[in-house]
Amino acid sequence: MRQDRRPYWVKKNYLRFRYWYTQHFLKPACDYLGDYPTFMKPWYISISGPNIEIGSCATVIGEPESRVKIGVWGVDEKSGRIKIGDYVLISPGTRISAANEIIIGNSVMMANGVYITDSDWHELYDRSQRSTSFTPVHIADNVWLGDHSTVLKGVTIGENSVVAAGAVVTKDVPANVIVAGNPAVIVKELDPNKPMKTRADYFENPAQLETFFDGVDRMVLQNNGFFNWLRTLLKPTSLD
Repeated sequence: MRQDRRPYWVKKNYLRFRYWYTQHFLKPACDYLGDYPTFMKPWYISISGPNIEIGSCATVIGEPESRVKIGVWGVDEKSGRIKIGDYVLISPGTRISAANEIIIGNSVMMANGVYITDSDWHELYDRSQRSTSFTPVHIADNVWLGDHSTVLKGVTIGENSVVAAGAVVTKDVPANVIVAGNPAVIVKELDPNKPMKTRADYFENPAQLETFFDGVDRMVLQNNGFFNWLRTLLKPTSLD
């Protein structure tokens, strides 16, 4: 990883701007957005439609080539909903698309390119028509959805379960298992008696966590000079 050459105050102002952007543009797009959100590159995150709730301490990461898209397109302008719990991680390229209802629990982790939908979206024999086939999706606490996995309509995934990279989930998944493949099947069972550390534990005291990371930034970046940072932007070298 290249060294961060920004002075502390430059990074601090960038984080302030990022927070302002989240509060100004993305929070009003939600019916509810909890405290301590971390929306990285929020200008690459799209939230659209009614009845969208995102809990506290959400981490959502957008990238220019992998936008995050969270959207409700109900049968009318007031129907359909997405409810996302506390402490979730939503990685670049994730799409969550609801026609009816998608409920995502606490501490759920979504890797790059995850797709969750509760609808087929188009009729099979008249594809110019919108599908009327939609069934709620429910994802329980502490589920981990792997890279480019897909969760289709009507699926319920139990607590602590893992969906492997590239898997396509077409039917219910019980708690404490790992599923893989297309269609996804159980390949391993987890020990439900073994202690599980979750993102809820990590964010137990979010204010203290913010203070800790601010202290780390201050320590690491305090000796960075403004003009040297400008030089790395205008004429980067292999040493930067």
